Amino acid sequence: MRFLALFIIFLLFPWESGFSQISNARRSGYDFMSRETRAMQDDDGANPGTLGVLDGEALWKKKEGAAEKACADCHGDATKSMKGVAARYPAVAPDKKSPVNIEQRINACRVDHQRAEPLPYESRDLLALTAYVGQQSRGMPITISGNDQTKRFVEAGREAFMRRQGQINLSCKQCHDDNPGKHLAGSVIPQAHPTGYPIYRLEWQSLGSLQRRLRNCLSGMRTEVPELGSPELVELELYLMWRARGMKVETPAVRP
Repeated sequence: MRFLALFIIFLLFPWESGFSQISNARRSGYDFMSRETRAMQDDDGANPGTLGVLDGEALWKKKEGAAEKACADCHGDATKSMKGVAARYPAVAPDKKSPVNIEQRINACRVDHQRAEPLPYESRDLLALTAYVGQQSRGMPITISGNDQTKRFVEAGREAFMRRQGQINLSCKQCHDDNPGKHLAGSVIPQAHPTGYPIYRLEWQSLGSLQRRLRNCLSGMRTEVPELGSPELVELELYLMWRARGMKVETPAVRP
């Protein structure tokens, strides 16, 4: 009901002063936060997401599955081998016909190389490993490719971003391209650049994936919500990362 009320307000009342449309100078969600929340993200000692990163570092070195292998056994020092990886995912792997995100790539390694069970979406361990891998790219530019291999998937994600849907008949574009910086029931609307996932969201009091955030938005639009890990959500992730190319990775980011 909270989401429905927010979007009814969105439709019935005029926007507050702010940006009328997304500008060439793209802005991270960090720029829309309060000074206190920015300070929390900037200080690893105060950033709650750091606890997840530390858990991920321990899991990186932990032997798992029937193969009794750790991630480090294949990939070595993550600070070197994982540098830049999060900046180029989702990606189409050589042995795949469609893009996979970091979570799916981690689980593929677990199944294929560690002979272990895949970790459930939004589980503490999967979020921790994803945050640890993501942090190795912090400060690096997002480098999603729009080549022939990924182009049709980027276009599918773009179509989903632009499409009006749900009982509210709303598109992602209407908020994040047309009205960033304005307010919706007291909350600032960002440009929706996924530069810091997994993020620690103060509302959640935990780390969460980009797909969790997308599903929250889709639920608020009163439309069909795809399952975690579905091709539709991965394509939307891919488009958003492509849209944010050149911006710097912030993982683990903090958001309100």
